[in-house]
Order: sequence, then structure tokens, then C-alpha cells
Amino acid sequence: MTASGAHSNAGLFDIADRVACVTGASGGIGRAAASALVAAGARVIGVARRRDRLAIWQQEADGQTAIVVADLANKEVLSDVVNEVAAPFGNPEILINAAGINTRQVADDVTVDDWNRTIDLNLATPFFLAQALAPAMKENGWGRILNFASLQSRRAFKGGLSYGASKGGVEQMTRAMAEAWSSHGITVNALAPGFFPTELTEPVFADRALAAQYANQTCIGRNGVLSDLIGPILFFCSDASGYVTGQTLFVDGGFTAK
Repeated sequence: MTASGAHSNAGLFDIADRVACVTGASGGIGRAAASALVAAGARVIGVARRRDRLAIWQQEADGQTAIVVADLANKEVLSDVVNEVAAPFGNPEILINAAGINTRQVADDVTVDDWNRTIDLNLATPFFLAQALAPAMKENGWGRILNFASLQSRRAFKGGLSYGASKGGVEQMTRAMAEAWSSHGITVNALAPGFFPTELTEPVFADRALAAQYANQTCIGRNGVLSDLIGPILFFCSDASGYVTGQTLFVDGGFTAK
């Protein structure tokens, strides 16, 4: 590529001064996503239920940040959350729905309460939060919504019935949200991570044989590290993905290719 060509493409991934809301920002993938956006110059509101961990993230992120403490599994608090996330920097232009739960119950042990909490946090909350933030994105003619699907959107794992059901729903919801809003300049996509070391996957990585089994299932030959997600996240949050919507990208080292 010529120097002039490189220069003309320099702004494709630019999200400097964009306002972003990231749920699940207190740990794991949500925290990594929130930190990546801050490092890229965005103004980021981190949302999670653990104030102490949010405060640590905010201190370490070292940028334009704000935090909102809320249990997003409770849909009754969402209207307050929407107002709070808009207060520091204005209406979010980027929404990353990274908050999630996995009860790891086998089918015979799934309870109504655990089912409802899983569906509410993993599926309902991302939609209703996006629905509330979409009008301002429409008005601006630009928005980026990134949901989190899973290997279990398409594969069945032991102890993953309610989680898999919720993540299968996320993939279809992403397509439907794209159909509803992309004509207004809002792209809606999803990332489906493979096995990454987070709180949700501690049982996997605590079993070295199981972790090795999953690593061997990939084409690359290893499980993921959080930095593997940064490039795809920046792609979906920037103009680089302006003609990509309703898609689910599996960032899994080729796990689903085999």
C-alpha cells in the first residue's frame, strides 16, 4: 500500500472521543473491551454490579471514564441505568453488551429462577438497553451495538442448557436488531468467543486436561487470551465495519471450523 493509501485509511478504526457504554466492565471480557476503548481514545462508561471492581478498572484505565453500578439482571433498573450512562459524556454512540452469567446447571437441575436470571441478563437486558439507547443513535445517524454470543450459540455443552438457549437467542436477536435499526446508520453485530480465561470459564481452566482438550480442538492449537479480542472489538465499534451488520464473528481459534 502506498503512503497516501495508508493515510486515507487511517481513520477507519478511529473512535477517539466517541461515547461508549460497556456492560460487564468489572471483569473478564467486558473489562478488556472497556479498557481497549479507553486506550483508543473513547469516553467509556463501565456498567456492572460490583462497585469495588469497577473502581479498580476506572483507576487502571487512565482515561475519560465513568462508572454506573447496577444489577442488570433486574430489568426494572434499566431506565435509571440509561439516564446514568448518558449523564457523564452524553448519549452513548457505542454499546457493548458484555455482561453475562452461566449457572452451569445440567438440564435436570435447571430451576425457574436460574433460567429467568440467565435469560434476563444474557438476552433480555442487551435488547432493552439497546432499545433505549437506539433513538439517540438514530438521531445522529451513527451507532455501533456489539452483543456477545458464544460457542454455545451453535454447540451444546454439558451444563449449558439455559446459557446456550440465551446465547442462541443472542445470535438471532443480533440479526433482528440489525434489520430494525441498520437503515438508520446503526450496525449491530456479535462476537462469539472461544475459550478465554475469565471468571465465567474458571471451571474450565481449573481442569488442565479439559483446557488442553479445548485447545487441541482449535485450528490454532491454543485457547484464547483477552488481547485476541481487541482487534475484532475495535473493528465492530468503528467505521471499519460500516457495511457489516447482523453478523456473528466467532473468535475461537478455529474451534468451530473442526
